[in-house]
Amino acid sequence: MKSVRYSVIALALLCSTFAFAQKAKKNNKKEAKTEVAVREVKLPNTDSLGYALGVANSQGLKPFLVQKLNVDTASCMNDFIRGLEDYFNSVNDKEKVAYYAGLNVAPQLMDMIFSFNKTQLDGDSAYTVSPENVIAGFKAAVLGKSDFSTKDAQMYLKNGVDSIKKKNELEAKAVGNAFLSANKKKKGVVTLPSGLQYKIITKGKGAIPVDTSYVKVNYEGKLLDGTVFDSSYKRNEPAEFGVTQVIKGWTEALKLMPVGSKWELYIPEDLAYGARAAGQIPAYSTLIFTVELLDIVEKPEHGGHRAKK
Repeated sequence: MKSVRYSVIALALLCSTFAFAQKAKKNNKKEAKTEVAVREVKLPNTDSLGYALGVANSQGLKPFLVQKLNVDTASCMNDFIRGLEDYFNSVNDKEKVAYYAGLNVAPQLMDMIFSFNKTQLDGDSAYTVSPENVIAGFKAAVLGKSDFSTKDAQMYLKNGVDSIKKKNELEAKAVGNAFLSANKKKKGVVTLPSGLQYKIITKGKGAIPVDTSYVKVNYEGKLLDGTVFDSSYKRNEPAEFGVTQVIKGWTEALKLMPVGSKWELYIPEDLAYGARAAGQIPAYSTLIFTVELLDIVEKPEHGGHRAKK
């Protein structure tokens, strides 16, 4: 997690202010006739540099506390100041220093737990690790009371995660295969040798894209349970991209669609994102897309994706 380096910002402010003052001083020597009124600043502290450093470091603090640390700055700033002062008053107390170190490490552990559940377990609630169990293992290891060595724990983690991912893979593929097997029997559904299925909603009469074409499309993507994970219709913003810059199932379909066509695509996981989870899309997901090919357009100079109304 990125942290805000207030001290660096403050020093930069002080250095830039000092440099500006020096430059102004040199200019004043060259322009001796020009008098500049200087307002005297009196600070309510004999250590004026230290006081100024404290004030400079307060800039941007409240948004940081709200956005990064979830602090209610409207009603809890006194509690924040109390903790701040308590820390500064305890820098020579080794027990309190250790205590504050624990407070500092705890949010990092929470972030790690959240990231592990999302990235390693694919956000599967059936296998979510709990903070209580993580902290129990962490405490035992830190205090030398764990039956696990860190090496054993890492191996156990790898095997456990691999097992869960394999189970999810088999289940997702089975669900996708069952859907496609039933879907191909429906009226109007065409199944290609690759396994890609499509149904023509509107038959276009325009040109058909090739590998080097750039296309303009409207689309909506859904999971098999009906969850919409992306939609240019909702954004009111058609997308433009190269025919080969998308998933395999899209590329294959686009090279069959005349401009003006609107198709519904049923894309097997191996022609979609496969083992890679993407946003709301779990790994090994069979996907359903409604795709409307609006036009073949000129490729932008930068060669990337773009979205235009």
